[in-house]
Amino acid sequence: MRDIQMVDLKAQYERIGPEIDTAIKSVLDSTAFIKGPDVRLFEEELQQYMGVRHVVSCANGTDALYLAMMVLGLEPGDEIITTDFTFIATVEVVALLGLKLVLVDPDPGTFNISAEAIRKAITPGTKAIVPVHLFGQCADMESIMELARDHDLYVIEDAAQATGADYIFRNGSKRKAGTIGHIGTTSFFPSKNLGCYGDGGALYTNDDNFAGKLRSIANHGMKVRYHYDDIGVNSRLDTIQAAILRVKLKYLTQFNESRRAVADFYDEAFKGLLRVTVPQRTKYSSHIFHQYTIRVKNGKRDELKKYLESMKIPAMVYYPGPLHMQEAYRYLGYNENDLPVTTSLCKEVLSLPMHPEMDQEQLDYIAFSINSFFDNSI
Repeated sequence: MRDIQMVDLKAQYERIGPEIDTAIKSVLDSTAFIKGPDVRLFEEELQQYMGVRHVVSCANGTDALYLAMMVLGLEPGDEIITTDFTFIATVEVVALLGLKLVLVDPDPGTFNISAEAIRKAITPGTKAIVPVHLFGQCADMESIMELARDHDLYVIEDAAQATGADYIFRNGSKRKAGTIGHIGTTSFFPSKNLGCYGDGGALYTNDDNFAGKLRSIANHGMKVRYHYDDIGVNSRLDTIQAAILRVKLKYLTQFNESRRAVADFYDEAFKGLLRVTVPQRTKYSSHIFHQYTIRVKNGKRDELKKYLESMKIPAMVYYPGPLHMQEAYRYLGYNENDLPVTTSLCKEVLSLPMHPEMDQEQLDYIAFSINSFFDNSI
């Protein structure tokens, strides 16, 4: 049996390596390393895939969030509501811009931000909502957009873990994760469903004015070379990374289907385990399983993780501690029990190996090992 990896980028490269090599070589031959043709072509191809009017590439997913908040003209002290259960990038850009961070609990079943929790947190000072489509499934965007319209708020979607997921509206129509709010953001970190071989990111919007300003701010504030209309930053997607992403985008639907097949196997394998809760799948979103994250009850999570490691099965805890209790964010004034759903999730979640290259032998071994642990545990 091949060694089991959380994400097997080597196995993926072995599948599509010749195409990747050709793409990289074409950039090396052109020497157009910054803003080469592949950057524009990738943006156009991703626009078509996403069904969105504009894709603006940038250096990484954190920059994408930063740029989104810059372009909206938010001012220090404006309140931004987001989830307590997410990667730190979602909140650190809020703090860096001097905005007021308001954290709320997720839904305990989907792990995504709760629309009801958002509603309760809105004040006259609220200016924006940042829903995170965690682990590959959309937050309840229709309810969130209704709140935003009712209170005249911006919505910035953090879709870094859900590239390719579909949101299904009550009328049956569909939109891709990241294309529903005013601006969507994503990351092309190597482990993402659509990942490059370094850092990369992008923003989505259907607003022409936002798109133009995003392109300007991401390029030092320039619309015309050496003429600066905006105060900007330097955040560009390298041409080599764009060329790699053009290849991988062609396989994204296939890769996501493979992930769903792995998730289906896990669901069936663990359905009889009373101490394990498999990921909830909503009616309003497809799930592309950036992570397959179970909840382990009765304090057995860490013991199971240690056991799996002894069996040479990697497992990860996303995320081990609530953001509201991180040292850097103590200034917000939250107490430990203020966000109980997040606190509970941080003690129970465990993510299992999940990638398109998993084979049946690996899956059978993982399922056997986890079932054996619970059969033998007291």
